Amino acid sequence: MFRLFLALSARVYGLLRYAPTNLLLDAIRTRRGLRWGVPAMLLALPYLYAAAICTAIINDGGPGWLYLFVLLFIWTALKFIWIGPASLVQLARARSAERKRPCQAQYTV
Repeated sequence: MFRLFLALSARVYGLLRYAPTNLLLDAIRTRRGLRWGVPAMLLALPYLYAAAICTAIINDGGPGWLYLFVLLFIWTALKFIWIGPASLVQLARARSAERKRPCQAQYTV
């Protein structure tokens, strides 16, 4: 049973790896993209708004399967909220490493 869940989670990860938000988060995690981590936190607001709209629709008698979208929107918003502080920590580490070891020209023969 554990093997089945492990295989299923690997397949789902393989499919969701190319989702637009995951591609954006991967781009932010690069050295050039670290400075965009804090502004990317603002992208959480539309997702939280969409979750609130879906919840209002459900409370007004809408279908219950919209809870899946609420879960998806909140999960994506949390990912974008988390990337801000995480990118600041990674940026600080990268800059301190660059200060310790200045870039030197490498010559290849």
